[in-house]
Amino acid sequence: MDLDSGPLDPRDASPADWLARGVARGFTAGTLRRLMARVVGRGVFSPDELCRAHHLPRRLVAGLDQLPRLRLVRSLVSPTDGFRKLVFETPDDRVVETVLIPLHKPGAVSVCLSSQVGCPMGCTFCATARVPRRRNLATWEIVDQFLQARDGVRREGRRVTGAVFMGMGEPFLNYDRVLDAAEILSAPFGAAVSGPAITVSTVGLVPEIDRFTRERRRFRLSISLGAATDAKRRAVLPVAAETPVRAVMAAAHRHIAARGRGRVMLAYVCISGFNVGEEDARALGELIADTPVRLDLIEVTDLTGRYRRPEPDEWRAFRDALTRHVRQPVVRRYSGGADIAAACGTLAGDLAGTPA
Repeated sequence: MDLDSGPLDPRDASPADWLARGVARGFTAGTLRRLMARVVGRGVFSPDELCRAHHLPRRLVAGLDQLPRLRLVRSLVSPTDGFRKLVFETPDDRVVETVLIPLHKPGAVSVCLSSQVGCPMGCTFCATARVPRRRNLATWEIVDQFLQARDGVRREGRRVTGAVFMGMGEPFLNYDRVLDAAEILSAPFGAAVSGPAITVSTVGLVPEIDRFTRERRRFRLSISLGAATDAKRRAVLPVAAETPVRAVMAAAHRHIAARGRGRVMLAYVCISGFNVGEEDARALGELIADTPVRLDLIEVTDLTGRYRRPEPDEWRAFRDALTRHVRQPVVRRYSGGADIAAACGTLAGDLAGTPA
């Protein structure tokens, strides 16, 4: 949206850019912060309410109720684990899916956000890659997922404490809009989510990882490996594997060195008979070396049946091998909502179970 004319949409630019444009139109920074706090922080879009209850100028709030919104067309809850999937339609009739992740702390929820319609990275175990009509989401479309998800959570007496950019799409292919959205969500006069409670995921786009590092973003970084060798990565992450995996790990090392603290999360999708052997654990150990990471093991969820989750004996052997070869924390991460196609790699609307 053009922020130099029409209503000032606080969902559609970084807080700094939005404030600068609003000030250029004659509003004070304090008034603009109050507007963002009401729209993004409380979900109020009604000009009448904003004027009457929040004492904001009519000229500033005029037209906010006409701003585009995503249309919620379906809400599915897993009876198994309580994960909820929200299916939205965009103004141009594309499907976007968002997942509410219940956390261990009672009443706490994290929101898994999509950054694109579909994804061009072509990961072979991911249903999102099979969506035929693709595009980047606008910043407001990303933020609106969060606002509508949070509204539902609040109605249930729960609260959103974090957000992860791990839904549909490769976030770093939509870098500016994703990071603008993250800044809106973390602004104290925005959604007020703690920066470290927001995670941005990538399959390993090195220039964007380095940019993320240079810009000293306060959000957490997660990198999806798929495998620890270039040959195996090419089999499941064909586009990402155009960059050698050691170059990806070098970027992760630079990121941690620049921050001076913390760890990069490495997401590792475990596939039976493919990347959970002794040689895979050894390769992971050699690749990671002394880079501070947390290795998150995720069972593959492939609704086409092409890929299978490791059997219990495979899991035990792989975990034992990782203990021998990897000198960093290893966590088995639960990927919930598989029964409603809300698990990692299954977000694709009605295409989720369609073979490639």
